[in-house]
Parts: sequence; structure tokens; C-alpha cells
Amino acid sequence: QVQLVESGGGLVRPGGSLRLSCVASGSIFSVYAMGWYCQAPGKQRELVATITNGGNTNYADSVKGRFTISRDNAKNTVHLQMNSLKPEDTAVYYCNADILPNNGGMIPRTYWGQGTQVTVSS
Repeated sequence: QVQLVESGGGLVRPGGSLRLSCVASGSIFSVYAMGWYCQAPGKQRELVATITNGGNTNYADSVKGRFTISRDNAKNTVHLQMNSLKPEDTAVYYCNADILPNNGGMIPRTYWGQGTQVTVSS
């Protein structure tokens, strides 16, 4: 059983910073792309940032220059450093990863974490 567990959300004032972390655990053969998505109330889930297992990154325009995604392949962990936070960044943030389970299969599948709330408010 593979699972993703996020941590690091919370309440922060505008201009502040938070660091989200997500660990993939279970019977894992290989982890490919990992990423973060967010969903604000009444809106669809949208991409925040992704990172390949080679370290190539992609960011939503709204977070470029403020957020940094990174990963530790040895620990199957992905982080999201969030700086200069704005009230519009308020959302539930979900970790996402393409993982090949260690079950003899050949096709990776996409896994999601349970989400962590980020609230930016004065």
C-alpha cells in the first residue's frame, strides 16, 4: 500500500512563509514526477508546482519567484517552500506523485495525499 502524507500547513500572515513537506511511503519500486496542487473553496484543483526525478521544475505563473519546489529522492520526499504569501494563496494543498508500486507491475499510477490547509490572513 502506497500513501502520501503531507505536513507543514497552517495560518500565516501576508508576506510570511511556510514550508510544506510530503513523504511517499509503502511498497515503492520507483517514484517519478512529484508535485503540489491547491484547491480553494469553490474552485477547481490547480497546479502549483511539479518536479521530475531529474530535478526539472515547473511552476504556475501565480507562484513563480515566490515558491520553490524541491525533492529528496533518497527519502521519497517533496517540499514546497512558500515565501511572500498572499491571501489568495489560501487553499488546501495536495501532494501528488507518480509511483510504480513494488508489486511486479510495469505501469506507474498517480497518488494523492490527504491535503493540508494553508491560510494566509492578517
